[in-house]
Amino acid sequence: MDMDRDGEDTSIKVQVKFITKLKPPYKAPLTAIAIPSNLTRMGLSAVVNNLLESVNDDWKHEPFDFLIRGEFVRMSLGDFLEAKKITLEQNLEIEYIRAVAPRKEEDPSLHDDWVSAVDGSSRFILTGCYDGLGRVWESAGVCTHVLEGHNDAITSVGIVKAIEDDDTNLVVATGSKDKTVKLWKVYAEPHAENMKIAAFRTLRGHTASVQSVAAQPTTDMVCSGSWDCRINLWQTESNEGEDTVSTKKRKKGSKEEETQSEGEAVSTLVGHTQCVSSVVWPEHGTIYSGSWDHSIRRWDVETGKDTLNMFSGKVINCIDVGGESSALIAAGGSDPILRIWDPRKPGTLAPSFQFSSHTSWITACKWHSSSWFHLLSSSYDGKVMLWDLRTAWPLAVIDSHEDKVLCADWWNGDSVASGGADSKLRISSQICIS
Repeated sequence: MDMDRDGEDTSIKVQVKFITKLKPPYKAPLTAIAIPSNLTRMGLSAVVNNLLESVNDDWKHEPFDFLIRGEFVRMSLGDFLEAKKITLEQNLEIEYIRAVAPRKEEDPSLHDDWVSAVDGSSRFILTGCYDGLGRVWESAGVCTHVLEGHNDAITSVGIVKAIEDDDTNLVVATGSKDKTVKLWKVYAEPHAENMKIAAFRTLRGHTASVQSVAAQPTTDMVCSGSWDCRINLWQTESNEGEDTVSTKKRKKGSKEEETQSEGEAVSTLVGHTQCVSSVVWPEHGTIYSGSWDHSIRRWDVETGKDTLNMFSGKVINCIDVGGESSALIAAGGSDPILRIWDPRKPGTLAPSFQFSSHTSWITACKWHSSSWFHLLSSSYDGKVMLWDLRTAWPLAVIDSHEDKVLCADWWNGDSVASGGADSKLRISSQICIS
């Protein structure tokens, strides 16, 4: 705060109204007040908390974020107004939202080796580990199932579908350095703990490590990207329609021998010249892929042809499709910059957004499923960052890992699950996505 020699506040005052779309008890009195122009986000948050406390004796202070004309305030109020050339001829409306930051860090869930893959798209968290095992977590520290059968590190995990429209029973896909994709049926069991299950189907055809797997949203198919530069498409069930996994109740901790079916790729997408590091299958007929050949491609599943080929200039480690109209492509790779493209914009392949707060390679990026603005990224710098397209600075930095972060995903809408070279699954929860 600017002070004169007598200790008085000499900063310019700004007449503001704090507005919000939040429901009570988060609605502050809608009256104009004068505040110093040198207040930053923390100062503005203190003002709003005081206003809320004035109408609610039980109010407990919490952090807020602030937007002026749709842009986040990430500097002092006065500097923001000057940078945006906003005059002070009338009361300034400042919108406040609950800060997008975790309010709780769960206890770590320990693994025997690096946690290399995570999927939070169901009520469970799936992890893949360098010890060759997949795990299903009901919550922090509660492992219900162990997926046992790969001969090398698991590099990717994903939900294929719910069994009989029941989200407690799932078909799961895993990709591994052993060059295979395996499919598993995970049945929820009361009080299950580290229950070992075997794959019901092994998909063979890649000639090098499988780096990424993704499921088609509407049918029984998965795709996989590999170090062999190819993308294979697979049926999840055998052609004979057989179901080789017993569905009878298993005793806790028991392991049953089950016959497996094996599958071959039904088609292959060819075009990448180096490792296919990431695949996503966001809609029925379209697959996106990222590669170490510096390209991001969009594939027509029916024709097998790429309909978009963007050269990014960097090795690509991860991609995801989401955001506005589920059309934006986010990607990270061999530099600290998270890039986002809008392929709907004609005549340019330049990124629409670039975020550069990481200090090392980016290992994962994921859009929030119910927001046009929010996504996360993880990095070898040991951090997970939460982003909003309306500001160039991260909304929150999660630094609970003690080594490289190798994977991250949203879970249950308000949590982030991440894994890394510290052999831990970390869950950061109570994140408010507006």
